[in-house]
Amino acid sequence: MKGFNTLSVHAGELRDKRFGNIITPIFLNATFLTPNDTDNAYIDKISGKPFLYTRNGNPTIQALEEKYASLENAKYGLSFSSGMSAISSSLLSILKNGDKVLTIYELYGQTLNFFLNLLPNYGVKVDFISIDKLNELDMISEKCKLIYVESITNPKLKVADLESLGKLTKDLGIYLVVDATFASPYNQRPLEFNASISIHSGTKYIVGHNDVTIGFASFNSEELYKTIAEKRKMFGGVPDPLQAYLALRGMKTLGLRVERQNYNALEVAKFLENHSKVKGVYYPGLQSSPYFSIAKRVLKGFGAVVSFEVKSEECATKVLKNVKVIQAAPSLGGVESLITRPVDTSHSSIPEEIKKALNITPELLRLSVGIEDVEDLIEDLDKALSSCA
Repeated sequence: MKGFNTLSVHAGELRDKRFGNIITPIFLNATFLTPNDTDNAYIDKISGKPFLYTRNGNPTIQALEEKYASLENAKYGLSFSSGMSAISSSLLSILKNGDKVLTIYELYGQTLNFFLNLLPNYGVKVDFISIDKLNELDMISEKCKLIYVESITNPKLKVADLESLGKLTKDLGIYLVVDATFASPYNQRPLEFNASISIHSGTKYIVGHNDVTIGFASFNSEELYKTIAEKRKMFGGVPDPLQAYLALRGMKTLGLRVERQNYNALEVAKFLENHSKVKGVYYPGLQSSPYFSIAKRVLKGFGAVVSFEVKSEECATKVLKNVKVIQAAPSLGGVESLITRPVDTSHSSIPEEIKKALNITPELLRLSVGIEDVEDLIEDLDKALSSCA
């Protein structure tokens, strides 16, 4: 395997010496010449035949998927129109009536709704457990067909012990599906911990510029790859070629961006931990974090999301209104620093009793740290926090 940044730049690129192109072209084709009996016709790797229709496959999209798979150190990769499409297509390819799933309470809001409100309609039994209990390998048995976990949870930044979890699920023959969005392939590659599927909302770190909505999944199993590709074709959650081109471009700087974001986030977390207006900081890179020892084992870097609690809802509102360099907006992983209140955005749709149980309060803010100069970010936060009584 070549270095991460080398793969980011060169892997998967569709270069044709007849044209001398360095950048993969955008094939804005809905349909392709069929039958195509041309010698050396370019082949769709899913079908093993020349391209037919972009919902089935497209050269630009295939180049993107090859680059993504290389960064995951995976044999196969697929892209989707969004992260939720990657989740739903992957899980609905595996699960059927009567199957049992184990997942965690600490999930992104729409993912939680998928497990709470959609899978049961298909006859799938879903059991929930805290990530701490899951890390203790509690409730795991061969009766469970699939375990789904976020490797770093949203928004409290708890860390799954993929090392222990991957060993046990492999021994028991259970599918392990990991949403590693908050880690990115630079900080973690779940398939290396025996995960069956690694999933990303590529909108976040992978593309990194807050201008594309896209999802990804990687596998080492050809059977999973072909099965999920078929479901993707059926559900229609395929990115368009322009999305794929922008994602290809963004992915080239993934390592450079995340390396800087890892550094910035740790410095910001240290600053917040010592601020008089902050009553709690959640970041796995802090030695005070209860997840620090796990994070050191399963992550190369700690990511760029820092969550923190201020002393009142009024203070949280003032911080959102008074930041200048940092933008008050949802999402994460981009070059711009963004701050949001999860009760209003990522977790607005989940039941109040679950928010209460997870201690996701109006005082909690989630900061996605970008690539700006860290001194400017700290100054911006300090001024915004000074507006609180």
